[in-house]
Amino acid sequence: MTNRILIALPLAAILAIPALAQTTSSTTTSSTTTTSTSAPAASTDNATGKAPLAPPSREGFWGRVNPFARKNYVKRQTEPIRDRVNELDELTSANSKAIKDTDSRAQAGIKMASDKADTADAHAVDAGNKATQAQQSAQQVTARVQTVESVVSNIDQYKASNQTEILFRTGQTVLSKNAKDAIDQMATAVKGQRGYIFEVQGFSSGKGQIAISNSQKMAESVVRYLVLTHEIPVYRIYLVGMGNAPTTADDSATAKHVHGGRVEISLLKNDLEQLASTGTPDQPQQPK
Repeated sequence: MTNRILIALPLAAILAIPALAQTTSSTTTSSTTTTSTSAPAASTDNATGKAPLAPPSREGFWGRVNPFARKNYVKRQTEPIRDRVNELDELTSANSKAIKDTDSRAQAGIKMASDKADTADAHAVDAGNKATQAQQSAQQVTARVQTVESVVSNIDQYKASNQTEILFRTGQTVLSKNAKDAIDQMATAVKGQRGYIFEVQGFSSGKGQIAISNSQKMAESVVRYLVLTHEIPVYRIYLVGMGNAPTTADDSATAKHVHGGRVEISLLKNDLEQLASTGTPDQPQQPK
């Protein structure tokens, strides 16, 4: 009986040690949990926004020597680390995506600004070209105005350009071939021009009204030929019958009376033809 008791006591002690170790571990874990719960909240000013990892809890003697308890201990210690690593990976991925999005928006903004700068440069060049054209047009208009002012100031000042003389026999009013050739030469020179007039003066021998009438008829024959043959407007022709009025010889200042019949044709011009020859200044092109 005594032997059985001696054998049973060591066996009971061996069986009680695991239970005591588990109780100690549970007590230690509860104490650690209570301490963590009652401890003030740690700072969350970090990458994950969570509290820092807690220091390892004490497992007691049995937890350090029991391989199964040690495995659970390692698992409990590594799980928070793994969670934090996963969270850091997610944050890194999110930051990389945000950086790429920001870079894409920056590149788009730079391209838009570059396009707008190119458009502004093109508009500036176009404006410069238009300003140059406007300046050239203004210079042309200024020159035109000066020409017009000069012409207007001299519009009633005619200068002799050409002159010819048609001779008639006494009592004759019909134009000879030589007379027509001389008139043709003068009329052809003003074809398509303006700013000219013809001055036709008839002279006749005789006296009084008869001489005036004869000189008028000779001058009218010249005017009729200019109008019908060369289509010279009537308003460009000034006719006067001078009769037997004295004329001044070309090489003498002595006045002489006419013998027979004679018609003087003078071509007079002003600066109106010069105004027409300058043309119209080029108009500036309209923007498209």
